[in-house]
Amino acid sequence: MNKAFVKEAEFDGRAFCPQCGQLGIAVLGPTLDAHVQSEIRPAMGDSGWFCNFERCEVAYFNLFEESVTGDQLVGPVFPMDPRAAVCACFGLTMQDIEADVAEGHPGRIRELFERSQSDEARCQTAAADGRCCLQEVQRIYFRLLEAGGSG
Repeated sequence: MNKAFVKEAEFDGRAFCPQCGQLGIAVLGPTLDAHVQSEIRPAMGDSGWFCNFERCEVAYFNLFEESVTGDQLVGPVFPMDPRAAVCACFGLTMQDIEADVAEGHPGRIRELFERSQSDEARCQTAAADGRCCLQEVQRIYFRLLEAGGSG
């Protein structure tokens, strides 16, 4: 059959990282403005996707085959750099989550929950994926808890 008569699938808003194939997280311009080095930023356009696969070199990509690698970011971001804060707004780190697990009480995470509900939270620009970190923090906490501690 001639390809001229084959209907292409309609775009459903999802995009996959060109390097690792991971489903990207849609981000808007303010997130890109905050994290992509200024000389590279114009090539990304108004929006893009964040690859949150920690072993992938690509941080952001768009549908025009443009991508931004971790070394082209303004600073380190989680999960690409495990030393970066998991919560970019309030500085909660993996070590803080591990300490909550070791202490048997999620005090730091509860404090983060309260602060995330305040006007101080600036997830769209502080977080590399433009989203609140609470779901990821809880996922990490329960994964560590099930594993029997930090690590």
